[in-house]
Amino acid sequence: MLVLIETPDDGGCRFDHPAGGPTRMELRWIHSLGRLAYPRRVRLCFFDKGNYVTMTKRYRRHVRETGHFVSLKEKIARSSLVGKLIGSPVIHTSILYHIQPESSYYHKDEPEKNHQLVAFDKRAEELRQLSEKGIERAYVHLDGWGFRGYDNLHPDIIPPCPEAGGWEGMKHLAETCDQIGYVFAIHDQYRDYYLDAKSYEPRHTVLYRDGNRYLGHTWYGGNQSILCSRLALGHVKKNYTSLLEHGVKVRGAYLDVFAVVPPDECYHPEHPATRTDCLTFRGMCLDFIRFNGGVVSSEEPADWAIPHIDLVHHGPYALEPNPGHGPAMGIPVPLFSLVYHDALVLPWSLSKGAWGIPENDLGYLHGLANAGIPYLSLNPGQEELVRVRTMCALHERVGLLEMTSHEFLDDSHRKQRTRFADGTTVTIDLDKETFEISPDLDVTSSANAQ
Repeated sequence: MLVLIETPDDGGCRFDHPAGGPTRMELRWIHSLGRLAYPRRVRLCFFDKGNYVTMTKRYRRHVRETGHFVSLKEKIARSSLVGKLIGSPVIHTSILYHIQPESSYYHKDEPEKNHQLVAFDKRAEELRQLSEKGIERAYVHLDGWGFRGYDNLHPDIIPPCPEAGGWEGMKHLAETCDQIGYVFAIHDQYRDYYLDAKSYEPRHTVLYRDGNRYLGHTWYGGNQSILCSRLALGHVKKNYTSLLEHGVKVRGAYLDVFAVVPPDECYHPEHPATRTDCLTFRGMCLDFIRFNGGVVSSEEPADWAIPHIDLVHHGPYALEPNPGHGPAMGIPVPLFSLVYHDALVLPWSLSKGAWGIPENDLGYLHGLANAGIPYLSLNPGQEELVRVRTMCALHERVGLLEMTSHEFLDDSHRKQRTRFADGTTVTIDLDKETFEISPDLDVTSSANAQ
């Protein structure tokens, strides 16, 4: 049985699965600005027989029927840059990491770790050298390019980091990416609202039902609140337009946390927002990036964001004690890929126990089974290059196709097989750390195979 929540913005489920049982799941409905403002609707879908694949395919039918499914082919038609992601690795790099004393990440005993800087020109040189190794296409995701670096001063991060070369340095880095055929995209943030940002105004923050506002200091930038989603688009336009007007050839943007963090409610009378409103405003911010010719991305795959985004960073499995590391909670299955593989580009880390990967599993194998794209370091060794080229070649073949099935091949659940719409199968053995792709890949034909 599939329990399909058709009005999910103010709803969800509570799930409890203790060892030995019993398993319990219950629907959870919550208010919309203090009241049940509309009818809540659930559909029960029954099957004579089937499994998780049966359920994902029923859900895929639902999102296609409702217009919620937007394929990568459609996204390429509306923005040709998205086509450059197919069969390309992701290079996730940075300029400045600066940690404020108030941050929970602050290193009191090793102060040199609180300010780590690489110039824009240095990153441009490294990317050019990578291109000379035969990586002809890539998607570059740049952290910490703003005035005081990563997760600082948002939403007022212009001008680009002066220590790293300022406007001219960032312009040169973007031009270098254009010249070598790489898609240049930036990390950005329009939910965390830092108290030392130039635009900070308490009445622009999310006001909770009890009259309080969030105040925290976890991230690198220190003291922060939450910007009301109704006000985010103005800041997106201000910053992105400024970059383009200064000649910085930005080809995409990652709007941090928008996809993954549950929607906010705001009770401020000047800018009230329901959870549905919040998702609408977040979508408008993402769509603005696409309208201006950019690849749109955010953090982690989330159903509501599929029409708005082209790429996400990480698709973590449920791990214990948190998504970052630890053993898997239960037996991981590729639920999201079975529904949305041909609607979203998903990168995978290659190493064992990487972020979001069960601690004893090789991320490379999960990446192959999901036919995603790989992360690539700036100075890769030969083994990494072989893995990257293999994943890129597989993604070139099936990245625009549906994942039609997933199955376990023995009782250990460690040997698995996925199948795609053209008949391609990927078989992995997580214990032996082996894989088989059928029909065989011609890695030499990949754009990144020189």
